[in-house]
Formats: sequence, structure tokens, C-alpha cells
Amino acid sequence: MSAGISGGPADRGDYVAYLVPGILFMTIGGTALGTAVSVATDMTEGIIARFRTMAISRSSVLIGHVLGSVIQTLMALALVLAIGVAIGFRPDASPLEWFAAAGLLALFSIALTWIAVGIGLVSPNAEGASNVGLPLMVLPLLGSAFVPVDLMPGWFRWFAEYQPFSPGIETLRGLLLGTEIGTSDAVLAVAWPVGLAVLGYLWSKARFTREPRQ
Repeated sequence: MSAGISGGPADRGDYVAYLVPGILFMTIGGTALGTAVSVATDMTEGIIARFRTMAISRSSVLIGHVLGSVIQTLMALALVLAIGVAIGFRPDASPLEWFAAAGLLALFSIALTWIAVGIGLVSPNAEGASNVGLPLMVLPLLGSAFVPVDLMPGWFRWFAEYQPFSPGIETLRGLLLGTEIGTSDAVLAVAWPVGLAVLGYLWSKARFTREPRQ
């Protein structure tokens, strides 16, 4: 008999419950990667150059990209969650916990979208943005999306535990499934996206307001 998540007998329902929070975070990363490609495409096709000549706030162009991407991400998350429920995902969360879970996902979406906008602005083309932004999709795989960090080799465990996605995934599991949320996970689950959002915003704004080379 194959082993379950924690080394015991395999249980399909338990594994579905374990997977869905990680897949939700992968959905955020995938949508953010699409934003990076979209911004890079706008840069190379001259749309951004035309916006620069208009009497509008330059930051409004970036904010529009971010808002559109976040709305798209939330819709994608709702669809993924519905599919998860259809295949056996049974969250056990109170209305307050659902609200906190939605806020956490939205916060990560905003953070990764701002990072993606910066990637799109510095990339020479859409293909370059796709390659540079690949870690947005890969990092959840290098965290606790599919495998508990306790089961990982010791030399890799530290990175997997403290990289941006793992604390968020573990906190989301705690909110939706009632598992224990460690203090460090809860703190990092908020600190990582807030820090990334600020970094991404400042980076994107500085890059966008820089005059293009002649």
C-alpha cells in the first residue's frame, strides 16, 4: 500500500484536501506570469509608449494592469476551488476563516502581480518575460504545495519552509481545514506578500517612469 501524506495509509480525500491549497497558490503564480507576458507585449508593441504621451498619471497604467490581473486571478481561484469541491475537497472553515482565507489569497495575488509587472517592464519581449517569471510558477513546487516540508531532505528543508509560498500555503490549509497554524507561518504569510507588494510597486513605478532610451 502506498504511503499517505504523513507516511500512513494513503487516503484520497486527505490528499485532495492537502493538494487544493497548494494548487490555489499555483493558480496565483500562473496568472501573475500571464501578467508579466502581457506587460512585456504592451511594451514591445508601443501601447505603453502611447500612454506616456497622454495626460494621465503614469502609475494609473500600472494600477490598471494590476487590478485587471487581480480580478482575473480571483475568478480563476473561484473556478479552481469549485473544481476542488467537485472532486472531494471539503473545507471546514467558519465565515470568518473564509474571509481571512480570501484576504490572504488576494494579498498574495496583489504582491505577485506587482512583481510580474516589474518583470514585464524589464523584459525585452514576451518570451523573455515568460522565462524570467518562471519562478512564480516553480516556487510552489519547491515548497509545501504537494509534499510536507518535514518529509524533505534536511539540506533543502530550510529553503522550502521559509520561501514565500510555503507559509502562505500552510496558513491557508489551517484556515480552510482546521490544521494548526504555526506563529511563524502566520507572520510570514503576511510579511512576505506585503514586502513583495511594496518591492514590486516601487520597482515597477521606477522602471515605468524612466524615460525610454532613444
